[in-house]
Amino acid sequence: MGLCVKALGDTVPLGQVVFFRSAIALLPLAAYLWWRGDWPGGLRTSRPFGHIGRCLMGAAAMFTSFATIRLLPLAEATMLSYLAPVMLAVLAWVLLKERLTARRIAGVALGLAGAAAFCLPAFAGGLPDTGGLGVFLGILTAMLTAGALIQVRRLTLLGEGAGAIAFWFAVVSALCGLATLPWGWTWPGTAGTMLLIATGFAGGLAHILMTLSFRHADASALAPFEYLSVLWAVALGFVFFAEVPGLAFLLAGPLVLLGAIVARPPRAR
Repeated sequence: MGLCVKALGDTVPLGQVVFFRSAIALLPLAAYLWWRGDWPGGLRTSRPFGHIGRCLMGAAAMFTSFATIRLLPLAEATMLSYLAPVMLAVLAWVLLKERLTARRIAGVALGLAGAAAFCLPAFAGGLPDTGGLGVFLGILTAMLTAGALIQVRRLTLLGEGAGAIAFWFAVVSALCGLATLPWGWTWPGTAGTMLLIATGFAGGLAHILMTLSFRHADASALAPFEYLSVLWAVALGFVFFAEVPGLAFLLAGPLVLLGAIVARPPRAR
């Protein structure tokens, strides 16, 4: 998905990308829910306002995430997303009164050190203006993602199903993207249209595959595969865009990744 967003570049407005990512993802999501026997009954909810809050934060995170991918190398944009578990630990402590253990405090400290290392080149003038903005948007994406995950946790504790949470998120995100239509959309041509469609299918299929993986394997066994996305981002960025990770990535990457691993509770790993 990130590769498709990166390949589109600035040729397609951000809101249009968000719309296609979300609207097209509804197709595999609906097919999956039907296959599981949850269509349409699994879409019922008794917490519509809770879903709206989660969806708006998630949609905002999608906007900032795609903007980050446009402004930064794919590997750096992916690495910054791993600040979300670090910020989730803090928000869970503040909002859900979850215990902030020594392990989580260490994870937060490592993650914040990594974020600072990412920001140093921008503050020192070592990055172009777009690079500094990309780092800022990447950190904002992590904050918004953490907030959305807190709301997801609240909804699940209140009995809301995973299918309803995923489906309504895609619906609201598509509407948010569609709302940008008056500011001008473009006709991207055949190649651009295929990239937009591929973005949606990749996002929707990734969600389904992640859900299925947790049905067939323990979370602790799956965690290492999640962190492999950084290696995929480095490889794809180099092959398709000739991107070579810079010094900031090499310094901050291990800190952020280690902080994300440490900040996660053992049951989530």
